[in-house]
Amino acid sequence: MTRKLFVLNGPNLNMLGQRQPELYGSASLADVRADCTRVSGELGFDLFFQQTNAEHQMVEWLHDAYREKAAVVINPAGFSFGSVPVLDALLILNTPIVEIHITNIHARDEAHRHSLTSTAARAVIAGAGVFGYELAIRAADRLTTVATA
Repeated sequence: MTRKLFVLNGPNLNMLGQRQPELYGSASLADVRADCTRVSGELGFDLFFQQTNAEHQMVEWLHDAYREKAAVVINPAGFSFGSVPVLDALLILNTPIVEIHITNIHARDEAHRHSLTSTAARAVIAGAGVFGYELAIRAADRLTTVATA
């Protein structure tokens, strides 16, 4: 049985590498996708990797993850701080959810310090840069293995 993994990215991450590189680094979303594809393949996941600036699209993908029984790695970006619809969709899932933030949101300004969506996550990785995606996928692998053992 193939294990499925959704890596979902929220608003403005399509501008990764161009937007505030002093904060988010120089890697592009294409670079992140390549790393996620490599790590997912090593771990035996069938990967679905997407980015959206639209809240309703993120909710639809989370519903798809539920239907496909996929583990989820999510960088909700701006949805983190006030999207009740994304939180509600995450709460539907009964598979591991790992939230990732490129920056350490806990060391940021007040508006970026408290992630609403983190309340649905089994694990949160923040501040490791884009390497956090690899850590998140490995965490999802471990949590998925533990859940099925």
